[in-house]
Amino acid sequence: MSLSDRLLVRTCRREATDRTPIWFMRQAGRYLPEYRAVRAKASLLEICHDPSLATEVTLQPVRRFAIDAAIIFADILLPFEPLGLGLSFQAGEGPVIAKPIRTEEDVADLPDINAEADLGHILEALRLVRAELSDDIALIGFAGAPFTLASYAIEGGSSRNFVKTKQLMYRYPEVWNELLGRLAAIIGTYLAAQVRAGADVVQLFDSWVGALSPADYRRFVLPHSTRALELAGGAGAPTIHFGTGTTTLLEDMAGAGSDVIGVDWRIPLDEAWRIFPDRAIQGNLDPTLLFAGERAIRTQVAEILRQAGGRPGHIFNLGHGILPETPIANVQAMVDAVHEPPR
Repeated sequence: MSLSDRLLVRTCRREATDRTPIWFMRQAGRYLPEYRAVRAKASLLEICHDPSLATEVTLQPVRRFAIDAAIIFADILLPFEPLGLGLSFQAGEGPVIAKPIRTEEDVADLPDINAEADLGHILEALRLVRAELSDDIALIGFAGAPFTLASYAIEGGSSRNFVKTKQLMYRYPEVWNELLGRLAAIIGTYLAAQVRAGADVVQLFDSWVGALSPADYRRFVLPHSTRALELAGGAGAPTIHFGTGTTTLLEDMAGAGSDVIGVDWRIPLDEAWRIFPDRAIQGNLDPTLLFAGERAIRTQVAEILRQAGGRPGHIFNLGHGILPETPIANVQAMVDAVHEPPR
């Protein structure tokens, strides 16, 4: 089967299909006992650096569920390693950046990155996964978007208010644009390399961009997200653009030029689709609903499918990543509800 025949790819291109494809973000993770068994022996970064381990973890949910895509096991912050920012993950704290970017000199000191050389372990994992997947299952690559990566790099880790990020953005816009321009080039070429390594679709994660107003998004972020997507799309695979808390930004995000726009649960799927009717849409079950039991899951899945209305171009997904404590039986109920007629 060629890339263009895979269900997820056809849906990204808004072609008519006989059913709705499904995959879910963080589908490989701590809710799976087989993943926890791997993590008992290896850290997150050790898994990412070992293509055989990354391949095993990527394939775990595909073996369990009748989903239509595998997403490579990696982390959006991995480009920080060749950039020399000192990436680590602390228990209970999340990512920690040892050398945050705060000044014009910090930006100027960033080295150039070659995706094949500096992130080759991820590309090798993509090649290994593609060789293991059945022909009908798509493989998704991904990267963090310029704003989200810049925020991690500036804050030195996770943040609630993005004070340091916005301070740099507002006070030193020239430095900000230089940083995001560098990140956009890195991200776009990295995504294109993932396509050449076997990814059928690539997704740009802008997890934190919902912290911005529409005006600030247009001024400070949109040109750089557009550039990253242009570079990624040049490799020939469909692109997905996803963020959370982005209800007020969806029209502008559509302007960045992806083939698919992912939406979270804060906006009804049909309402979001009216904002960008010329794109495919991905979403948008609230991940916490997977704790509510099969009846509630089936009811909400049916509502999302009703809102999609059978239009070409709907990819069923969660509105964000699956949560670590999610019951496996409820994930299976969601997959079944997408595949089966309503009861």
